[in-house]
Amino acid sequence: MKPAHLVAVGLGLLLAGCQLVGPDYHLPKDAALQRPDVQGEFAGEGTNVISAPVPADWWKLYQDPKLNELVRQALASNTDLRVAAANLSRARAQVEQAQSAGGWSGSAKAGAQRLQESGEAFLLADKVPVANVGDLGISTSYQFDLWGTLQRGIEAAQANADATQAAADTARITLVADVVRAYTQVCAANEEHHIAEESLQLQAQSTRLTQQLRDAGRGDETQVTRSETQFKSLRAELPRYEALRQSGLFRLSMLLAKPLDQLPSGVATCAELPQIAQLLPVGDGAALLKRRPDVRQAERHLAAATAQIGVATGALYPDISIGASIGTVGIIDNLGTAPTNRWGFGPLLSWTIPTNGSRARIREAEAATQGALATFDGVVLNAIRETQTSLVQYTALLQRRDALAEAEASARTAADQTHQFFQAGRESFLADLQATRVYTDMRAQLSAANTQVAMSQIDLFLALGGGWESGRTQAATHAKP
Repeated sequence: MKPAHLVAVGLGLLLAGCQLVGPDYHLPKDAALQRPDVQGEFAGEGTNVISAPVPADWWKLYQDPKLNELVRQALASNTDLRVAAANLSRARAQVEQAQSAGGWSGSAKAGAQRLQESGEAFLLADKVPVANVGDLGISTSYQFDLWGTLQRGIEAAQANADATQAAADTARITLVADVVRAYTQVCAANEEHHIAEESLQLQAQSTRLTQQLRDAGRGDETQVTRSETQFKSLRAELPRYEALRQSGLFRLSMLLAKPLDQLPSGVATCAELPQIAQLLPVGDGAALLKRRPDVRQAERHLAAATAQIGVATGALYPDISIGASIGTVGIIDNLGTAPTNRWGFGPLLSWTIPTNGSRARIREAEAATQGALATFDGVVLNAIRETQTSLVQYTALLQRRDALAEAEASARTAADQTHQFFQAGRESFLADLQATRVYTDMRAQLSAANTQVAMSQIDLFLALGGGWESGRTQAATHAKP
């Protein structure tokens, strides 16, 4: 049989024997994600939520143009998203490196030198003449992935890139939640500051009236002192609201990577909480676990760890390649002539005998896979816990807010009635002021409760994990030529 035929037969046998070392990845049957109890409904009666799909742009449910603009600018310029984008580019480059490993490779070389060779190196007693020596050559080779080691490396790199993409999605939804939270803080601080100023004005009137009654002999110094103390206590609260407003603006400035004076107009003076005028859509457990990026990230880390077992196992076997080279080496004037030409063709087997911890590295990769599975289960269970906890807290805050709303309505009725009695001469002016102050106090408590409900809504949407999908779509759109 001719040498060329032998080579063809050998290549055929090599390709026929190709197989992937290590386990093929699949989601374990005992993974927490497979449990029926984590994939059921979240919504229940009386919770002000519905089992409807969570919208990608959930912040648009507020129907607030200023908030929409804040989110848009943050998604375009936030520094955390820039870091996430750089990490994703690096991960994709690592996939390209893994895909380019093995297969065809080639090299070329060219050199020239004034050379004095050693005669004795060639078993010659005489001195070898000095000469101008050139060396030209081209070589190529093809490495066979006989055991699937390189393929497992590609799988691991791709899984890591997918995990990095999921981390970028997590950064996106966290950013959106932070923007909505900071904007809500600014609006709440302005609203509560306005109510606190009204209470302070009413208390100032009450203090002046108490002083007049004391001067007229119809009151004592203790009543004046108590009234002044209440006035000073209310006045002491005003700087807190201003600080909350400023800290919210500073937070927005950082999230948008812009100075304060470049924030969208009207943000600093917002005095009404953003509200969602519908039941909150929360979906179910199955949709949640498919949607949350941290769950997807943990699952991709498990896939990468599984592929690394194959990479470690492949180190037990030899690398096989076939190559060819052609060149010319000799005195420069003679390059390209028959005495200086050379060529070669044939297979190459390279094998490091597995006595340097290769099997221990396989056990290490297997242990890492078990750890990745445990982490994946923990992320799944934590996602369910976060969502259930957020729902419980949201329901409780809604109930408290509703109770305070009833109390505020009663205080308003009492204030109106007392004022009517005062106008009819049946109640004193001090009683009228006191009833009005109680009403403003209830307004302040209700305003704070509304703020807590608004913040709880944000926490719930963050736990639900929505908001990264539209960013993926936008990125794909920008990538089109």
